[in-house]
Amino acid sequence: MKYHFFLLLLFISVFGYSQKSKIDFKSIEKSLTNKQSPYTYEKLIFKYKGYPRSLDSIEAQYLYYGRNFRDGKVSTNDDNFKQLAESFKNQNFDDCIKQGKALYDKDPTNLDVLLILLRAYDQKKDGSNFTHHLSQFRLLADAIKNSGDGKSEKTAYAVNSVGDEYILLNMLNIGQDYTRGSKSSKDGMYDIWEKDDNKIYIKVLYLDL
Repeated sequence: MKYHFFLLLLFISVFGYSQKSKIDFKSIEKSLTNKQSPYTYEKLIFKYKGYPRSLDSIEAQYLYYGRNFRDGKVSTNDDNFKQLAESFKNQNFDDCIKQGKALYDKDPTNLDVLLILLRAYDQKKDGSNFTHHLSQFRLLADAIKNSGDGKSEKTAYAVNSVGDEYILLNMLNIGQDYTRGSKSSKDGMYDIWEKDDNKIYIKVLYLDL
């Protein structure tokens, strides 16, 4: 696939329309390990890995934001992630996919890992794996999109990491012509991206501290 078409597939999800719902982080944290809950992690991750399109918007929200309360998350500062990024940079796509799959098994809702895997499968013209991971990526991107409208602190988009913030910014077509201001809160950091009279509010969550 051509790269511009690859990006277009990602943008389609972001500019769709669906109902936004308030995020209840306490409920998400409790549901992850509550076997009686329909939103327990094992149930959601089973559907996510097998048939991501079967998850609804609430399930996607619980899965994406539930990552804050999971152990074993992969950070972009980890050596194994840096090696993955280096393999992609060097266009060693076979090794990139091998490393990416290992990190995906460890942290399957990591958008940074998913994005590199998508681009590697795209380069290898592996349509089956590309389409599957694209469905997962779009599901999680929709969870971010539905967290708010970005027009105020109260309705800011909520993201799990700075990496996710920049993925969102790319999908919203917010570039270097915007300036950023920041404001701390008890459970995260607000970034305010501004251009002329347009402001976009994004909250980077720090729920696991």
